[in-house]
Amino acid sequence: MPHTDTAAQIATYLLESQAVRLRPEQPFKWSSGWNSPIYCDNRVTLSFPHIRSYIKNALAQAIQQRFPQVQAIAGVATAGIAQGALVADLLELPYLYVRPEPKSHGMGNQIEGKLEQGQKIVLIEDLISTGGSSLKAAKAVQTAGGEVIGMAAIFTYGFPQAEQNFQQANIPTLCLSDYNTLVKIAAEQDYISSDSIETLNQWRQAPEMWK
Repeated sequence: MPHTDTAAQIATYLLESQAVRLRPEQPFKWSSGWNSPIYCDNRVTLSFPHIRSYIKNALAQAIQQRFPQVQAIAGVATAGIAQGALVADLLELPYLYVRPEPKSHGMGNQIEGKLEQGQKIVLIEDLISTGGSSLKAAKAVQTAGGEVIGMAAIFTYGFPQAEQNFQQANIPTLCLSDYNTLVKIAAEQDYISSDSIETLNQWRQAPEMWK
């Protein structure tokens, strides 16, 4: 994890912009079918210039420190596309993005942009939950001849399943902030009640079982 101050500031910005919404009393339904007291859409931060700039700079700095050998940035469609472009521009690196599936028309591309053989790639995601979409994008880059040296994201739920999946794929990850930090900041800034904190902690322990 990055410096605690960065993680706390990112969590504050996610709550301030309502990129993260906490609703224990009226749970959200995820595409996985899980019920959840939290919903995260970091694309919302793009509408706030000061937050967008902070995230861009924090990602760029973290990537330079953790993956200094990076040669290109790749955004994971769709939420990682804009974030990745911002970071690539700041670092003055080549940029490309990865679709969930190849296009059904035209050139049939899954990867948009020029990928050089053996190029060292850092993928950008807005959010890591189970890691499924991220690892699918990483596989596409590897199949096309790129070398995925890392994955960077704004926020992670910190699920053990995701950690195991990335370890098995041998892809290091860095995330600017995480679930535990966000819950702590939400409590400190009165976004949630003490009862809600307990609910959020219970969900985090077994999200697939939570009702």
